[in-house]
This record gives sequence, structure tokens and C-alpha cells, in this order.
Amino acid sequence: MTYAQALDYIDSFKSQGSKPGLERVAELLAKLGNPQERLRIIHVAGTNGKGSFCAMLESVLSHAGYRVGAFTSPVLERLNETFRRNGRDIPDEDLAGVTESIRPYVQSMTDLPTEFELYTAMAFVWFARERCDYVILECGMGGRQDATNVINRSLLSVITGISLDHTRFLGSTIEDIAAEKAGILKENTPCLWCGNQRAADDVIRSKAEQMHAELYRVDRSTIRIGSAGIDGTLFDFGGYRNLKISLLGLYQVQNAANVICAVEILRRLGAAISDQALYAGLASAKWKARFELMSRNPVVIYDGGHNPEGVDSAVESVKAYFGDEKLCVVTGVMADKNYAYIARSIAQIASHVYCLTPNQSRSLAAEQYAETFRSLGTAADAYPTIPGAVHAALKQCKEQSAPLLCIGSLYMYADVKKALRADSGSLH
Repeated sequence: MTYAQALDYIDSFKSQGSKPGLERVAELLAKLGNPQERLRIIHVAGTNGKGSFCAMLESVLSHAGYRVGAFTSPVLERLNETFRRNGRDIPDEDLAGVTESIRPYVQSMTDLPTEFELYTAMAFVWFARERCDYVILECGMGGRQDATNVINRSLLSVITGISLDHTRFLGSTIEDIAAEKAGILKENTPCLWCGNQRAADDVIRSKAEQMHAELYRVDRSTIRIGSAGIDGTLFDFGGYRNLKISLLGLYQVQNAANVICAVEILRRLGAAISDQALYAGLASAKWKARFELMSRNPVVIYDGGHNPEGVDSAVESVKAYFGDEKLCVVTGVMADKNYAYIARSIAQIASHVYCLTPNQSRSLAAEQYAETFRSLGTAADAYPTIPGAVHAALKQCKEQSAPLLCIGSLYMYADVKKALRADSGSLH
């Protein structure tokens, strides 16, 4: 099977849609010999911050000399990025080989797996073949019925935070969503809870007690930011001084603090992680689409904030980095998000908004989104194509020497990045 054939085969599972339950992925993994049972897994759930947490922890463990697998989603540019070892995407030939090896087992099933269930099985097979020392496993959505929760045990459970998102699937209250996320907790397995919502705290504490899982919390009161700019952030946390992260966005300091707490738990469990590896890993970690600096001249930043909490965090960072300066903003969202709230938040820092329709069936129409901004008194235009929106925004931000913020759905990331590259080499 060639790489192109593998992609075509995997793509055919999109028609399966999203189905709750672990039966299909469990059946497939059993046919494959349950490779997940040979792995030491750090399982990560949460509404926001999962991907950044995984990227930083992957970098730290890699600097400590371990073979580290990481499974994250969604796909931003290439499917390969979903499966990584020590920061490198799965090679094309490995992806094709894994797909070919599991295909007969998939086809022997009466109830075929969903696309994400297929990804999950592929990840476990590849990580086992690579003899990974640790696997960082990010939930796709929720936790309790997420395909990744097919595992019977883990080394550490992590819940980065809880906020209202995917309410159609996870419930309409913080308590409902917390219960779904807490579904990843395993018997006698430590859990790191990184959030600060009282309603969620009660649910997670109760679940931890039920599972006899030692519960750790992150004390963010000891965070002290020394300096923050587009070249990175210096900060102190607990007994650690002069930590540096290159990932931008003030919220990344909180994610880094979460990682430090996770490292301290892993040390108690026997992991050999030096302070040198911790500092180097945090400083060198990279992650796409989270306040990602795409260009310096002009300044172009992409942030995948697509729910109220995520957008508020991005807006807070814009204010910290750029003060009262207004930015040109390119944005698009899904229609099932609280786009009225998101628009109000973005309007605080926008001089002009360029609305687009992400290439996804659930997308909000650009004109409807633009009208939402106009009703707030913010200049906004709708564009029929993503390149058109990006070109117009770049033109104005160059004329005004203003930064450009691209914010919203992760589904528009690849198209926006491609448009930036095509527009007179604006991306570098």
C-alpha cells in the first residue's frame, strides 16, 4: 500500500461520522493483540490547553532521553502530524505500513470503526512498534466515551481545564462536561487537575475518591511573569526560576506550570527527568495554531481559539503584547459555537475584521459573522474565499503597519497558512 492509497483508505471512514461508545475500537484492538496494553500512557483530557500541554511534555520527556510517542488532534495540515515520536511526525512509509497491516482486521468487522477510532488504533500499533517509553495520549473530545479511553490503565491522568464546549455531545453544564472528562480516571492512578472551576472541582474530586486516584492540583498563585513578548516568555513557578517558553500567549505560562506539576508526579513514579531536561524541553517546545507567530514583517499571529474561554485568553494576550494598538483580524467560526460572545471579545482589539467561511460543513456563513461584528460597531467585511480575506487583511495591515491576528476555527488553519504563503511570500 502506498502513502496515497493509505490516505484514500483512511479518508473513506469519514462517512462513518461520529458514534459514541468504545465497542468498535476495543474490538479492533483486540484483533490487533491489544498493543495499548504494552504502553505507559499519560492520558490528557480538557476543554482547552490539551495540545500545548502534550507538546511541552513531549519535548521535556524527549530531552530527558526517552522515546516518546504523542497522539494529538485535530489534523491541521497533514494526517502524519497526529502521530509523533520525539517531536517528529510519522514518516509516510510508516503510516502506509501501519494502515496496510491493520486493514484486514478492520475489514473483518461487522460494525466498522469511525475515522477517529481508526486513528486511535493506528497510534497504538505504531507506538508499540516504536517501543516508546512513554505515550502522551490526547482525548479527541470529552473523555468517558472518547476512543482513547479504550485503555484499561494509564500512568497518569491529566485534566487541563473545563469550560462550555461541544455541549451537544458532552452536556450543557460545567458539571456535565467535568463528569465526561473525569471519565478517563483509572483505579489507583494519580490524576492532575489543572482547572480552577469550583463546580468542576467537586465532580473531579468525587470521581477521584471513587477510583482511589490520588488527586493533585496546580497552584498557579506562585507564577511570576518576568517578561513577555513575541520572542517568548520568562517566568518563575514554585521553586523554579527563570523558566523560558517560546510558545506565545500568556495562557501558555499556565500550561507550562501544568507540565511542571506533571513532571514532578512522573518523577515520583520513577521517571528520570533532570531540571536541565525540564528547562530545555519547555524552551524548545513548538505547537501549531496556538498564538503561533507566522510572520514578523508584518507581524502575523494565528490562534485557534474557537470557544469563549479560548478567545478570551487570546484577546488577553493581544492586550499584553500590543497594548492599546488595534489589530486587523481574520476570523471564521463554526455555527454551533457561541459566535456572538466570540465576536464581542474579538471586537475589543480589532480595527477591522475580515470574515471568512471555514471549509467545513458546520461553518457559520461569513456574511452572518460579519453582520454580528457590525452590530457591535466594529468594521467588518465578508469574503467568499479564504485567500480573498487574507489578501485584503494583509494589504490593510501593511498599509497601517498593524499586526494581523488570524483567530477562530482550527479547520481554517491550513487554508489560511496556504494563503499567507501565496501572498507575496508573507509567511516566513
